[in-house]
Amino acid sequence: MQQQQKESGIHMRFGKAGWRNRILTLGTAALVAPIAVGVAPTALAAPAPIAAPVLRAPAGGYEELMVPSKMGPIKVQVQWAKNGGNAALYLLDGLRARDDKNAWSFETNAQQQFGNDNVTLVMPVGGQSSWYTDWAQASNTNGQKTTYKWETFLTEELPNFLAGYGVSKTNNAVLGLSMSGPAALRLAALHRNQFKHASSLSGPLNWGAPGMREAIRVMMLDAGRFNVDSMAAPWSPAWLRMDPMVFAPELRGLPMFISSASGLPGGHDKPAGLGGAYNTANAMGIEVISMVSTRAFQGRLNSLGIQAVYDFPATGTHSWKYWEDELWKARPHILKALNA
Repeated sequence: MQQQQKESGIHMRFGKAGWRNRILTLGTAALVAPIAVGVAPTALAAPAPIAAPVLRAPAGGYEELMVPSKMGPIKVQVQWAKNGGNAALYLLDGLRARDDKNAWSFETNAQQQFGNDNVTLVMPVGGQSSWYTDWAQASNTNGQKTTYKWETFLTEELPNFLAGYGVSKTNNAVLGLSMSGPAALRLAALHRNQFKHASSLSGPLNWGAPGMREAIRVMMLDAGRFNVDSMAAPWSPAWLRMDPMVFAPELRGLPMFISSASGLPGGHDKPAGLGGAYNTANAMGIEVISMVSTRAFQGRLNSLGIQAVYDFPATGTHSWKYWEDELWKARPHILKALNA
């Protein structure tokens, strides 16, 4: 399912004056190949290299960046803060993340929701079935050639790159849904200097529950034929490091928004035909699993005396329009934590 991204209020802006266009063009070119410029009225001067990026896009603009990483260049969709502020919200994609666009940019109105706010939206593209972690090895069930290193990208390579555009490396929030719900909490828990707020929407947050690892195995095989054992060996330190129940103590003092619906169909569920009915039933079942594990995680945090903001809607299935609604509910908490 794919929808055209709304164009209203979201557009490319590279400055109103010619001098700014020329500067940004040079800065962008420096990302692709080394270049040098010199000024010599009468004779050639020694070339001076241009370090890039050195400038940021005009406040409120939209841009698509290609960011170097150990996995190769990663596309990142960015909506810059309305008034040029340094805060950022990382919006992570779901299990079936595509290679051309982050689903937050076309399945929801996320960009419109934050269009007048002083926070930059950072939407990494790709990472299907990755759980946004560093894998032990490339998947051996689908011929994957490059080993996923998403945690390294999101906590080192990407923030270092964005810093050149005026985005703070320490004033960020992260939000994920489904697959990326536990990833958002993990990234914030283990990288507290980077993230000031974390949100999980319909995330499976109890990895130690009976059958959960095999359920994750089936999901990953279905979404790209990825092998969960290539990500982390069963019950290894790397696997336990990803389990929200295990890293929960590291969340103490971190503002959080955590939600999951009941799985009962609501206003956004309008199935058409047998295919639509099947998809809705599937979304109901997945959301029930998410809700049960999220409730268990709530109990874990309560036992530790760790506070969070929770939302458990009476209706809602595992689908994008409900996550759009939850993003709107999380928005004021995110802006408060970032002082944006």
